[in-house]
Amino acid sequence: MALRIYNSLTRRAEEFVPMVPGRIGMYVCGITVYDYCHIGHARLLVGFDVIARYLRFSGWELDYVRNITDIDDKIIRRADENAEPYDALTARMIAAMHDDERALGNLAPDREPRATAHIGEILAIVQKLVDTGYAYAAANGDVYYRVTRFAGYGKLSGKNPDELLSGARVEVDEDKEDPRDFVLWKAAKPGEPAWDSPWGAGRPGWHIECSAMSMRCLGETFDIHGGGPDLIFPHHENEIAQSEAATGKCFAHYWMHVGALRVDNEKMSKSLGNFFTIREVLARYRPEVLRFLLISSQYRSPINYAEDSLQLAQAGLERFYAALRDFGDVAPLPAAELAQSAYAARFREAMDDDFNTPGALALMHEIARELNTAAREDDAARARALAAQLRGFGAILGILGDDPLAFRRGGGDASEDAGIDALVAERVQAKKAKDFARADAIREELRQRGIVIEDTREGSVWRRETV
Repeated sequence: MALRIYNSLTRRAEEFVPMVPGRIGMYVCGITVYDYCHIGHARLLVGFDVIARYLRFSGWELDYVRNITDIDDKIIRRADENAEPYDALTARMIAAMHDDERALGNLAPDREPRATAHIGEILAIVQKLVDTGYAYAAANGDVYYRVTRFAGYGKLSGKNPDELLSGARVEVDEDKEDPRDFVLWKAAKPGEPAWDSPWGAGRPGWHIECSAMSMRCLGETFDIHGGGPDLIFPHHENEIAQSEAATGKCFAHYWMHVGALRVDNEKMSKSLGNFFTIREVLARYRPEVLRFLLISSQYRSPINYAEDSLQLAQAGLERFYAALRDFGDVAPLPAAELAQSAYAARFREAMDDDFNTPGALALMHEIARELNTAAREDDAARARALAAQLRGFGAILGILGDDPLAFRRGGGDASEDAGIDALVAERVQAKKAKDFARADAIREELRQRGIVIEDTREGSVWRRETV
């Protein structure tokens, strides 16, 4: 089965055909670094991490570029509130973002360009748009893009430019020729960070940054452009308009957008009190649990973040790690060998269907059941082979990399774990001495502490009930 991708531009799933055989250029709109990343960002970061991992497993030579917006109004406002330089704020937030990504098991993109490092490229595009009549300098020092000049405006979002005149998202500005026009270069206010330009000191508008960075890294036309669902309009629509006006070429062939994330079936909002940063969630739940929740739905499907959703994710991971319980020493099967395994064709069939991670996880649960059967039947060779495949497919999705026993113990501190180990060992001795009252008392004591004891052929093991 050939790889098929749902293209937001055409609104249908299409067979993926790269510009250059065997190679893919993928640009994803990243984070505006004025605050800690929230769980909606996690949806984006994990979603495209899985996509990148699978493309590489499938043999594609991938150039994955994800930008950082390190200058905009929100950054300037937050830096002023904190009484710190804007670049000190962005440096802290970029470091925090990378920490969050590592915790979630993400691999770094190949390139991570920053807007402030590409001012020259931004100015060159703006100048070209001014020279060709697609943009104009206003009396207030801003430079605007003429939306009515671009015939294809609205082709990504499906919005009719004429209807936008009464739309809520159109910014009214008396310096614009038309209320639908958007800013390419913003004149600096006193005390703001600024760069020199032919139109005076200022900074780039949000949309032009991505056109400049993507074309600098991947060329004037590239394969895949991705981002969050809220970026389709106006951000990505404006990227297309300014980029294609500047080059006369198709900007990106495939547009991919992750699904919206809701909290308890409501839109996440600080005003509703349901806004969570990644680090707030990871203070209560293991990172792999959050990652598992995010990949349990196909990347472009809406997903609901709730306590019961996290409990289900924990339970799903528990089943995998329970199957791997006796195979902590088994490494993931290397990609080259995994690609030739008995289950590889079915795994590819799921993932080639627009990166259908639920289908891939369903297959992995089947492998886990086969592993449990092989272990019960004392077929050690088959069990170890299945464990290696299970961990190999898990690695493509960024899961099952933990030690099974460590995962099931839930990440308590070493001294607490040692105390539990001592009680479990005492219970084993009590059972051997036929002191069943003491053995039952220890089990009950641990149960009240949220510890479950499982008696297996290899001995008694324990795990935490909580996530």
